[in-house]
Amino acid sequence: MLINFETGKSVQEVRQALEEKAKAKGFGVMSVHEVSNILKNKGVPIDYECVIVEVCSPKHASQVLSKNAFISTAMPCRIAIFQKEGKTVVSTMAPTQMLEMFQEPDLKPMAEEVERLMKEIMEESL
Repeated sequence: MLINFETGKSVQEVRQALEEKAKAKGFGVMSVHEVSNILKNKGVPIDYECVIVEVCSPKHASQVLSKNAFISTAMPCRIAIFQKEGKTVVSTMAPTQMLEMFQEPDLKPMAEEVERLMKEIMEESL
């Protein structure tokens, strides 16, 4: 399941706000991928702007990784920001849905908390 929001702001405006809001909520910005620029430089451009911001909450990461190292394959949380039909879309995969793959039901409350925080970060960036 995807969590999606739309805004009239530019991709870069949302990116900047998202990075600030993530840090304010205790998440670190692990990496930013300027996907459209990377593809253009490789000679295979796309016709819209796309940026992926990877964020991680050290507190939550430590707890889930202590329980199951395989969860690292779904980390850090990735938030895509891209243009679609004249709007900027902010999208991520729901942590609660991703957790189901790992069969760790006792981690569900933590996934719910991370999902709530991710939604707040995204909404406050619009």
